[in-house]
Amino acid sequence: MSTRRLRSEDYNDYSSTDVTPEGSPPGGMNGFAHPESYQRFGDTNGTTWYQTLIHLLKGNIGTGLLGLPLAVKNAGILLGPVSLLVMGVVAVHCMGILVKCAHHFCYRFQKQFLDYGGAVMYGLESTSSTWLRTHAIWGRRVVGLFLIVTQLGFCCVYFVFLADNLRQVVSAANGTTNDCSSNRTVAMTPTMDSRLYMLSLLPFVVLLTFIQNLKVLSVFSMLANVAMLGSLIVIYQYIVRDIPDPSDLPLAAAWKTYPLFFGTAIFSFEGIGVVLPLENKMKNPQQFPVLLYVGMTIVTILYISLSVLGYLRFGADIQASITLNLPNCWLYQAVKLLFSFGIFFTYAVQFYVPAEIVIPPLVARVSERWGWLVNLLLRVALVGVTCVLAILIPRLDIVISLVGSMSSSALALIFPPLLEIATFYAEGMHPLVIAKDVAISLFGFVGFVVGTYEALVELVAPTAAVVNTTSVMV
Repeated sequence: MSTRRLRSEDYNDYSSTDVTPEGSPPGGMNGFAHPESYQRFGDTNGTTWYQTLIHLLKGNIGTGLLGLPLAVKNAGILLGPVSLLVMGVVAVHCMGILVKCAHHFCYRFQKQFLDYGGAVMYGLESTSSTWLRTHAIWGRRVVGLFLIVTQLGFCCVYFVFLADNLRQVVSAANGTTNDCSSNRTVAMTPTMDSRLYMLSLLPFVVLLTFIQNLKVLSVFSMLANVAMLGSLIVIYQYIVRDIPDPSDLPLAAAWKTYPLFFGTAIFSFEGIGVVLPLENKMKNPQQFPVLLYVGMTIVTILYISLSVLGYLRFGADIQASITLNLPNCWLYQAVKLLFSFGIFFTYAVQFYVPAEIVIPPLVARVSERWGWLVNLLLRVALVGVTCVLAILIPRLDIVISLVGSMSSSALALIFPPLLEIATFYAEGMHPLVIAKDVAISLFGFVGFVVGTYEALVELVAPTAAVVNTTSVMV
């Protein structure tokens, strides 16, 4: 078996029904394939265990984390963290399913690597349905579509986050002091609407996305990670102090707001798209299953702790991003700017994925002379679309919940269990495993429908007054 890595075009031709693979790796239905039965050679220049863990944490920690305290408010101080734990376990289980199915097909076809779309395509080819086998290529295309929607959705969230935080910093600039006590009120200076901030940011974001070299982007990514890590540390040290009596907080919130919790939570846990690429880049990919569970355990603990502590600290006043609840003294204003700096450069990293899917096929249709211009114009258009959508949905909590419910739920919850059934049903599956997979997919589908509906309803007709992001007690 060749040790070179295969890009998606290397196995596109397997969408035909001429391929009828036989056999599966020993232990295929009992978890991950054993190293003795499925040998991954890895890459001698690949990432180490520690480096892959850092990348996994980076792929799962972002703006969704800062919105989780409000999500817990929408679920309740007891129901919220319990639901987060359950969703974390289910999301990690689905990541494991994806890795297991990818291993299964790599063993069958002697492939070094399969991506998410390739695994789904091969899964459809393994079914007994002639129609599904004939149209298996659509499995890859549907996954690709949801990946594009999800990544561009992240970019929309970034526009709203940047606008809200910059607007608050500018509004409080004249009253910002070194006094970070929690009993002062800063008089806010009137400033322009957050949507105008988004338009002001647009040219800078466009210029940022013109950077197409991954090595250059990795430098910005590293700076962004350092900035956001420092900001998180400062946020934690603030919210653990002076926590008020939580007895007035509801154990379970109204059922109508729970779908908003679902959307935000699954938005935060939607890191399944980075799982297979990270495994492929490892020097010793056999270590990845353990690494996956270790990394996602850290992520789940971080999510639950920040969401609970944030809601306990600010109670009913918690805002769409916990950074908007921080005092308007220089220290916490710097935290907001640091996190905004990190999110700004993260935009380019998240934008890279949909850009690489959408732009090259379109550039290939024009002459080489005009290719560079079409490339840049398409980048401007895609960034413009994310900015326009952010302007149309200027509420950070709603855009996070909407993106989570519409696209993240499909990638993280709906597709992986169905993939497992398609992959292993012909070889015999225990009825309880089938029931489990069906239950997870149904749960994801219900969340997809109800979460999307409630987010749209809340957007059109808010059930409660939206807290003004620039009127914060400090």
